Formats: sequence, C-alpha cells, structure tokens
Amino acid sequence: MHKLLKFILKILAKRVMARYQPTVIGITGSVGKTVAKDAISTVLSRKFWVRKNEKNYNNEFGVPLTVLGIDPSLSTANIRPSNWRRLLKFLPKLAEGLWLALSPLKLGYPKFLVLELASAKPGDIDYLVDIVGPQVGIVTAVGEVPVHVEFYANPEAVAKEKARLIAQLPPDGLAVLNYDDQTVLDMKERSRAKVVTFGFSELADVRASDVSYFASDDNKNIGGFSFKINSSGTFIPARINNLVGSHQIYGALAAVAVGLHFGMNLVDVSEALENIELPSGRMNLLPGIKNTVVIDDSYNASPLSTHAALDALRDFTKAREKLGYRGRQIAVLGDMKELGRYEIEAHRAIGNLVAERCDILITIGAAGKLIADSAANQMPKENVMSFDSSDEAKMKVQEIIKEGDVVLVKGSRAMRMEVIVEEIKTR
Repeated sequence: MHKLLKFILKILAKRVMARYQPTVIGITGSVGKTVAKDAISTVLSRKFWVRKNEKNYNNEFGVPLTVLGIDPSLSTANIRPSNWRRLLKFLPKLAEGLWLALSPLKLGYPKFLVLELASAKPGDIDYLVDIVGPQVGIVTAVGEVPVHVEFYANPEAVAKEKARLIAQLPPDGLAVLNYDDQTVLDMKERSRAKVVTFGFSELADVRASDVSYFASDDNKNIGGFSFKINSSGTFIPARINNLVGSHQIYGALAAVAVGLHFGMNLVDVSEALENIELPSGRMNLLPGIKNTVVIDDSYNASPLSTHAALDALRDFTKAREKLGYRGRQIAVLGDMKELGRYEIEAHRAIGNLVAERCDILITIGAAGKLIADSAANQMPKENVMSFDSSDEAKMKVQEIIKEGDVVLVKGSRAMRMEVIVEEIKTR
C-alpha cells in the first residue's frame, strides 16, 4: 500500500510541477530549516502567492502532498485499508490532486513553493529534487555531529547528501549558503548557480550585526531579539518577538537573501520578519507559572541546536536582569536521538557546557544521564537531577522553579519534552 501510494504521489506531483511551473525554494540542513522556511514564506507572502509544507511533512510523502495541496496529516503511516475512516477522508483529497494534475483547465496555483527537504537517509535529497526541481537551494547549517548521522557512514556523508541539493540547482538558479559553517560554505564549489552567503561574518553577502536580546513586562510579548540586517553596504534594523537564539537569525538572513533575489527591498523584508509566526517547540518564549519564562525548544534536538539553546538561555537571562529580574537559569534536557556511535561523546560534550550556562540541570532519558554525569563534575551535585521520562520529571520541575527563573526545555521528539512545557507554562 505504501509503495503504491508513494509511486502515485510522485507521478501526480511531477505532473503538477510540469504544468504550473512554480518557483521552488528547497531548504535542507541539520538545524534551522523550519525557521528558514517560515521566514522565507512570510517574506515572500507580502508580494506573492506562497505555499509551504506544514510542520515536519518534508519527506517522500509530505513533499508531494504539499505540491498537490493535500493536508499531509491525512496520509503517511496511518493510511492503510484497515484504517478505513482515515482512508475515506484521504481518497477525496487524492481525487482533488488528480484533478489538479490532469484537469483540461488550468486551476489557480501558488507562484512559490517553500519546501523543507528531508535528508534522513542517503538518497532522500535526490528523490525529492527529482519531484520538485528547486530553482533556489538553501543549506542552513550542518555542524560537527549532524542530526540523522546514525543513518550515514559518518558526518561527511551527511554533508555530502545535503550538498546534493546545491549540486542540482540550474545555472540560472540561486544557492543560499551559511558563510559561518565551513562545511556548508564549501558547497559553493558544487554549485552551477549563483551563490549568495549569509551569516555573522563581515564577509557574508547578507549578514547580521548588533544582535541583542530584549525582555518585556508585556505578557503577550515577553521578549525576543533585535539585530541589524546588512546587505550591499546598507543596513536596516530588525526585531523578532517571542523568539530567542542567535542561531535562529540564520533563518531570517536566508529569508532576506531570497527576498532581495526576488526584487523585494530591505524595508519590506524587515517588516515581514517582525510578524513571523513560528510553530511551537522551536525556541519560543512562553510565560510560565510562578512568573517564570519558558524557552520552549521541545520539538527536537541535535548537538548543534542544544549548544545554541544553552547559549540563548544564558544570554536571555542576562537581558532580563537589566529589567531587575533575578532568576535562575534552569535547563531541562532530554536525549538527543539518531546520533549512532557519536551518542556518548555528544551527550558528554553538552554536559560540559551546562555548568557555564545554567544553575540547575534536569535530564530525561538514558542518554540524558550522560549529560548529567558530566555536568555533576563541574556544578553542585544537588543541582543535577535525572529522570527516565518526561512524565516522571514534570512535577519535580514544577516544584523547583521559582519566580523570575528562565527554564529551557529541549530534547528529541521521542522524549516528549512538550509534557514538561505543558506542565509549567501559563494556561
């Protein structure tokens, strides 16, 4: 059933692509894909009709379903004859996709498709590029130990897979690469398309400078960060509410590069970024119980993104201190999955960072105990706690937090870190 559905979706999606010829912006990387996707979609939507893939529907099912305009949540692993209710909902939508592909009359269709492209295993990028044929390719970041490395021979193989997106861009296309990540920057050698770089380096074509966090007493916008966007000798200030983490700025800079490429100006881009709405679980600032602040990064975790999240916890807490808040920095960290033979090394490295960036550490999961063990060598042992699951930990987290604390919650999807967030956020 799955193989047949996969084949049908590929054929229909390719037919739609050939018929309507939207401009496709493909995004890959180990971290920051969703922020880049949402930022690009928000920016381009000021002038164009744009469609993006929702949530994490970025694989061999989610991408073609997005092309066809079908809600991807109706498909994937739950479509099978035994699940007839879901099947009955899906089949009419599939018929609509068939009509879009084969109707004698052309229907309305978006000008741009902004698509995350999964690279969970070798061959994924080639499969998806064959369907959608991106004109613009973006690589956000890779890092030393990328997510999904478990399914590759080594980190270099992960980077090689992601570089397939850049290598297959047409000569009149655009490659948008992170200047600050050397692995990503090296991909420029594989591009036939024009290359534009982004980052914090002064050598990047689109760069951020003067980054600062702000905190607010406003319960709706409790903080965020501001920065300057620099391009072609000019700059403009930008501000993003309810989001922290300087690594998130990379996604915004990628959006600037894409917007400028398609004729937008810095003022329009900056205004669009201020209104970006991100899905939950990605460095979102939330009001917490006991007058605390929760940094909700519960959606997923990799070594690179966890390091960046801990930096954000430290820096945002310092910004709040300027308003007179005197709270502690608390990290609730779950296992980082899909690291294969790098699991022990990566978790211990995070543990070594924790003592410099937080006052209290709570870990969840078997690998999380490795984080705790390393951290306990450098901070008071009574400030380090470990639990097997989020359900076991949630009441302890609620018990120990105090007024003014900033609480980072982060871990891989399998760890269900959102359980912690639900327990301590203001309802």
